[in-house]
Amino acid sequence: MSVRASHQATPDPATVLELLKPITWFPPMWAYLCGIVSVGVPISGRWDEVLLGVILAGPLVCAMSQAANDWCDRHVDAINQPQRPIPSGRMPGRWGLWIAWAWTALSLAVGAMLGIWGFAATVFAVACAWAYSAEPLRLKRNGWWSNAVCALCYEGVPWFTAAAVLSLALPDAEIVVVALLYAAGAHGIMTLNDFKALEGDRVMGVGSLPVKLGPERAARLACWVMAVPQIAVAGLLWTWDRPLYALAIAAVLIVQLGLMRRLLQDPKRLAPWYNGTGIVLYVTGMMIAAFALRGLGAA
Repeated sequence: MSVRASHQATPDPATVLELLKPITWFPPMWAYLCGIVSVGVPISGRWDEVLLGVILAGPLVCAMSQAANDWCDRHVDAINQPQRPIPSGRMPGRWGLWIAWAWTALSLAVGAMLGIWGFAATVFAVACAWAYSAEPLRLKRNGWWSNAVCALCYEGVPWFTAAAVLSLALPDAEIVVVALLYAAGAHGIMTLNDFKALEGDRVMGVGSLPVKLGPERAARLACWVMAVPQIAVAGLLWTWDRPLYALAIAAVLIVQLGLMRRLLQDPKRLAPWYNGTGIVLYVTGMMIAAFALRGLGAA
């Protein structure tokens, strides 16, 4: 049951959409597009696979993970964000859970339409989403594991899936390595995202990194975790004879470092600000790297 009682029998469509959090769909959809670009396969005549994959990454799998997380976190949200659909009572009864289950089934059905690679990746992502939020695993209790799972499913898995679906094979090693590096860097993004729930996580015993390490140390760690993989990507592209792309990624990283310096002055207050500024540069570097990878395996 939701934290607050409600006499409403069913949620209205606007509340359902709020539960599914469209604002969170962008990162996996963007990563899927990066995968499409990186593999360099012509997509004429295959727009159905492109569209289905983008929908699967964002409005389905990511939305499902948000619904599952909100249901499993309803008691924490009653402290951190009581205005959310479930603790506020606008999502009555067990509707939050039912929507999470329905979106899980829909995600698997659409994933199966993308062949063996698409289906396998969807099963993995769905399993990670439930393991992150639900008992008995509830990886969210440990900030190290939870951020790793989220980062992998937000950035690495969609990138890999798109490349595999479009190429009908295991992607080239260079694509896999770059996708994993950007997924590793996203661990820091997830750490900064946990700042918004710091007080409630502390009260409810959720071991996010801001709780475990304190805001200052967690923010410093997040900056290092975001920066080092980008340095590695730039270095790899340089050695792979893509110097202009390497310099472009270095340039966006330098701007990020300036923003990180400000973030560290007051991480608790400025974490949301950095998520709205520095992350744009991070994902810009992802797309630059994706263009750099086109044709690299063949070359």
